[in-house]
Amino acid sequence: MKADIHPDYHMITVVMNDGTEYQTRSTYGQEGDKLVLDIDPSTHPAWTGGEQRLLDRGGRLSRFKDKFKGFV
Repeated sequence: MKADIHPDYHMITVVMNDGTEYQTRSTYGQEGDKLVLDIDPSTHPAWTGGEQRLLDRGGRLSRFKDKFKGFV
């Protein structure tokens, strides 16, 4: 078995968009560093149920919808 191939896990602080913080073990940075998130579950549409927009570039989306419009 090879020695010293695993990353060093240490405690860091994760800061969410609303300012809440929590401690977790990670390989990010050094012991005691802060990881400030740009996107987190409290703001991202995938978790908040926000509106999703589909862009129709080159008619692909309309062709797909036409092809499968009667499919249930």
